Amino acid sequence: MSSKISNQVVSKKRVNDHGEVFTGEREVNDMLNLVKQETERIDSRFLEPACGTGNFLIEILKRKLDIVEKRYAKSQIEFERYAVIAISSIYGVDILQDNVEACRKRLFDFFNTKYLLLYKKKCKEEFRKAVGFILGRNILWGDALSLKTPDTKAEPIIFSEWSAVNGSMIKRRDYTMANLLESQPLEGFNLFSDLGDQAFIPMPIADYPVVHFMKIGQV
Repeated sequence: MSSKISNQVVSKKRVNDHGEVFTGEREVNDMLNLVKQETERIDSRFLEPACGTGNFLIEILKRKLDIVEKRYAKSQIEFERYAVIAISSIYGVDILQDNVEACRKRLFDFFNTKYLLLYKKKCKEEFRKAVGFILGRNILWGDALSLKTPDTKAEPIIFSEWSAVNGSMIKRRDYTMANLLESQPLEGFNLFSDLGDQAFIPMPIADYPVVHFMKIGQV
């Protein structure tokens, strides 16, 4: 096995048990460049169903936060507002719990490093907690094939959708991953397609009050 390949593998056992092989940075960016415009759109949502430690998600976050910095860094509150939108648009699932924890930490640390460089002592702990809460809801332990947790409980994978409302306010709705993938078609006039095909709207299993983005996770 070459050194290039071995750097992308944690252990042979994990490869055999879970097919775990990490994609290199160059390959990640080559693939993301195929949808470059979407990776640089702040609110464009991405889901990585086998996210590992976040090789794809970290590159997406870098691109999004670079755009946020270029456009809004002169105003800290504007940077924070759009950084939340960028971070909340990134989702991941992995079957290994240590990968999930590593991915969350990796994404948070990248965000926090940029935040500290920009605002130093003006950084807000409340904002950091909001970002940590979002990552805890968006990067989840689960099996993307069964759409459930890979333990004896086999609980549904549940994602949170974060929608900006009136500037600084955020609306959260929770959905099962199964419902997002297997939603029921709309009946009657289709507002979502110009081609006459069926449109699908998932139904939330939980709906939360609108809150200020700094207060995410506190209610």
